[in-house]
Amino acid sequence: MKCTPNVRHYGNIVNNREGWIFLSIKFGRLDDKTNRKYTGEFKQKVVEELRQNNLSYKGTARKYELSDTLIAKWERIYLEEGPEGLYLERRGRATKDDNPRKGRQPKFDKKHDEDLITENQRLRMENEYLKKLNALVQQKEISKQKTKLK
Repeated sequence: MKCTPNVRHYGNIVNNREGWIFLSIKFGRLDDKTNRKYTGEFKQKVVEELRQNNLSYKGTARKYELSDTLIAKWERIYLEEGPEGLYLERRGRATKDDNPRKGRQPKFDKKHDEDLITENQRLRMENEYLKKLNALVQQKEISKQKTKLK
């Protein structure tokens, strides 16, 4: 069957023994697998089974008829946020009125960021101090070796 520029045919007409029949063909994703909503318990069960039995993403995906990228995403959330992270609803767009912070929470708050910055500065200063101390110790050893040789 040929397609005209204005018409798109989504199937084939075939002749079998009983006569002509129209075979419909679905394009794209399967209808029963799109926009599924999985419970937190199910996500946790899948990820824990994956980790306990050392299964691959593809093997687990075949077993539960899921996408391997979806399972990898669930495992990342499980490792970063714990099992509680799998129970949060992350789909949709946040509205200003209802919930301005819908979805994944930020990893750290401002206070935690400031603490990390100050700790980083302190560690850099300590590292510079230790380098200078090490250089002084090496200079003393070199001067001792020179005095012994004379």
